[in-house]
Amino acid sequence: MNLPIWLTLFRLILIPFVVGLMFVPLPSANIVAAILFGVALATDWLDGHLARRWNQTSAFGAFLDPVADKLIVCAVLVMLVYRDPHYYIALSATVIVGRELTVSALREWMAELGERGVVAVGSLGKYKTAIQMGAIFCMLFDLAQRTGVYLFGVVLLIVSAVLTLWSMVVYLRQAWPRLSMGR
Repeated sequence: MNLPIWLTLFRLILIPFVVGLMFVPLPSANIVAAILFGVALATDWLDGHLARRWNQTSAFGAFLDPVADKLIVCAVLVMLVYRDPHYYIALSATVIVGRELTVSALREWMAELGERGVVAVGSLGKYKTAIQMGAIFCMLFDLAQRTGVYLFGVVLLIVSAVLTLWSMVVYLRQAWPRLSMGR
């Protein structure tokens, strides 16, 4: 156990607080939820930075970090659909969650084939993630009022859903030659 892993565990601990605050019927609760989500984003960056800088990368950390990321994103997206069940939010959330499950399974399968590097995170995936996190933050921050910040978040969410599909297609195309060999 090292500080980067503790930061990742802390991010996991934040999830029920962020989700729970989304049930509190006070406008300030969503702002606090957004702030905690922002703290989670900061710890995501920090744990990776520290692990690389201090040479404290580990197999457990490499496993746990993306799990924490996917759990917080999926949990908050489910809650956003619950709080604002418009089709464009539900469809975007479904695309994002579906892609996360598909690409995670693809990476696992490719790892079993000894080809994990084929579906390594690329720049498109990083852009998608940044836009997606910005969308979620904006939507959380202004969930009670649903003014311009919220609408900006919705637009970012839709953009991130499109990028999500695009990145999934890229990963599947990269993996297809290995998958189609029938190993």
